[in-house]
Amino acid sequence: MEVDESELKAAGAELLPEGRFGVRIHGWEIESRKRSILNSVALPLWEEKLQTSHLPEMVFGDSSLILLHINSGTKFHFNAFDALTGWKQEALPPVEVPAAAKWKFRCKPSQQVILDYDYTFTTPYCGSEKVEIIPDKCGTGKDLEEKSHSLHWEDCGEQIDLVALQSKDPILFYDEVVLYEDELADNGVSLLTVKVRVMPTSWFLLLRFWLRVDGVLMRLRDTRMYCSFRNAANPTILRESCWREATFQALSMKGLPSDSAAYSDPNLISKRLPVIMHKTQKLKLPGTL
Repeated sequence: MEVDESELKAAGAELLPEGRFGVRIHGWEIESRKRSILNSVALPLWEEKLQTSHLPEMVFGDSSLILLHINSGTKFHFNAFDALTGWKQEALPPVEVPAAAKWKFRCKPSQQVILDYDYTFTTPYCGSEKVEIIPDKCGTGKDLEEKSHSLHWEDCGEQIDLVALQSKDPILFYDEVVLYEDELADNGVSLLTVKVRVMPTSWFLLLRFWLRVDGVLMRLRDTRMYCSFRNAANPTILRESCWREATFQALSMKGLPSDSAAYSDPNLISKRLPVIMHKTQKLKLPGTL
């Protein structure tokens, strides 16, 4: 997107240095990195680390979205490896598909695939986080160890004000990063993306796993995060996770279309899918290091 430098200046923001794509605003560095898919050298290394012989068709292994709160060292980052680690740990049973016996791997066209694993690559991943130690700010020894603590999210009843996010505030920075994608042998789609929007008053991101197994199942797992700049000295992060899921049969029984072509855009059909899990958490960033 085109960035209006006058709007950046008015908001007290600035672009990251050349070679980096992102913005610095109210003590945050927000950066997106888009890279190519894993090559033939990196792919077996990932399979070894993840202890699997199955990965999505397209894994953007070096792509990521990073949000760093400079004073506290708190870093949120979103990447394919950690998301696939979540997939391996959850280890859902494979979705039963009538045509599954006919599916073939593109790399072994002469062999039929035995679908004894979660070939949808569904992940519970809601982002990665850590508190980075900044040596020139935190000292050494015992003091260093004490400051290398984990973040503590608390369940809360607050919700992200999505209506307020639809206001006409200028968008200082926006990007969407694809982490992995698979077309399920032309029988649907499995897609994990993260996108971020930075306004003069806040930042907002959406991590979305979208699954459609044609004629069988749809699954949507959204994680939204929001931070207001009102209290820049002691920021609070809201994180809302919502999982939705429905079979095509269940939707058809409600009088909704059963044709997969009617469900190409998750934004348009998300409200049609029943909620199976919803929670909101709050995080107060640790004190300045």
